[in-house]
Amino acid sequence: MTEAPPGGFVDRHIGPRERDVHEMLATMGLTSLDELIDKAVPRKIRTDRPLALPPACSEAEVMADLHDLAQRNQVFRSFQGTGYAETFTPPVIQRNILENPGWYTAYTPYQPEIAQGRLEALLVFQTMVSDLTGLPLANASLLDEGTAAAEAMTLCRRAQPRNSEASMFFVAEDCHPQTIEVVRSRAHALGIQVQVGDPLTVAPGSEMFGALLQYPGTDGRIHD
Repeated sequence: MTEAPPGGFVDRHIGPRERDVHEMLATMGLTSLDELIDKAVPRKIRTDRPLALPPACSEAEVMADLHDLAQRNQVFRSFQGTGYAETFTPPVIQRNILENPGWYTAYTPYQPEIAQGRLEALLVFQTMVSDLTGLPLANASLLDEGTAAAEAMTLCRRAQPRNSEASMFFVAEDCHPQTIEVVRSRAHALGIQVQVGDPLTVAPGSEMFGALLQYPGTDGRIHD
């Protein structure tokens, strides 16, 4: 048996109550939602005929169609690299993380996404590593790859004293190309200069507030 949710919980999180709807309509001088839509949607974009959509399909029919489409794929050996590699996902991880809807259901009524579940999974992982090692800190990324790199850049920027004139972020040229592009995109909006180069030859200067290095590099090389 499960305990019934507190009164008003469903209405509060799913949508307004009937009384709330009438109060909002009355504030606008309207009597119904149909009248609201009629006034809000321009007539020139309305259609006077039903949409040309095919009949609805069952889940089984959709899965069968997707399976037929997938059979047309030709699978070849991939040499793409740059951080994309085949990996083995243990069944226990697939079952308890990837297939657990608790990690990716909507955390707000208007914004269903998996990102928050991924962050929570990283927090659980980080906590477990800290417990196993007995250390007060454990490494964990923010989101993935390029996003984590961009967030690290902004963290370095915020850690600078307010009177600091450093406005350049150094990125090693052997980082993944997609990571470099995400960092550049974030930096452009914040007025940060990004210098891409060889960390073995570029000397850090007072104009730099941080640096991003990748190990191993995007080409697989390991620098001693």
